[in-house]
Amino acid sequence: MQKLVKGILNNLQEEGEVITVVLNLLVIISVSHFRQLHSPTNTILLSLAVSDFLVGLLLLPLEIYRNTSCWFLGEIVCAVYYFLGCYIPYTSIGNIVLISVDRYVAICHPLHYPTTITAVKAKLYATGVVDLILTFVLPVTAIVVLYMKVFVVAVIQARSMRSHVTFVSVQHPVKVKAKKSELKAARTLGVLVFTYLLCFCPLYCYTFIDVNLTDTSNMYLLTGLFYFNSCLNPVIYTLFYPWFRKAVKVIITLQILNPDSCETNML
Repeated sequence: MQKLVKGILNNLQEEGEVITVVLNLLVIISVSHFRQLHSPTNTILLSLAVSDFLVGLLLLPLEIYRNTSCWFLGEIVCAVYYFLGCYIPYTSIGNIVLISVDRYVAICHPLHYPTTITAVKAKLYATGVVDLILTFVLPVTAIVVLYMKVFVVAVIQARSMRSHVTFVSVQHPVKVKAKKSELKAARTLGVLVFTYLLCFCPLYCYTFIDVNLTDTSNMYLLTGLFYFNSCLNPVIYTLFYPWFRKAVKVIITLQILNPDSCETNML
């Protein structure tokens, strides 16, 4: 039974490896190439896509190799594998924290958002994200607390908008559109955070329950779920971000090779 579970998970991981690399590479190209997508929020999404891309490119192949055969790659490669296995996923955790902070400022302090969260600051967050990664509990706590605040404020704002939409739409139509966009972004990134918690938490909870990790079949399953999150993130972008679907179409049809394609209207 254990061998059957192991074989099924290895096959899923092999397919997931290709999907993870391809989809996250599309995100990286989209946000990097098209100038209109160079926003603070998308910069953090770009950083998350890079870490997810590295999961598919480096961690999943080594994980599949480790589960299917004896380790013949030497102690140095083994040490590098375990270092990357800790560092890259925790970088994703840091990016999720930054996404929560970005949405918290955008929804709860919209007047201060343009000066508080700038493209330069977002890049500094992304490159210095390792400094934010202290433990698992602290980032998850920050994510949950911030998003609870975000959704409470978002619900209040949504009710207020519905009650005054006629008057405000006449007086300040651009402002209303921008506010709706912020709320939609918060909802989309909320799905991203929920998916992250759904994939990451079971493995950590299991390590506390079974400290000796005696049931290896459960470990294979939960580790696969742990890495599966890197594949799900770009799928969420595809479902909720029209700009990503449009960017993928431009990339796949090779229109990206045209001169000035970086100036294409993506929004």
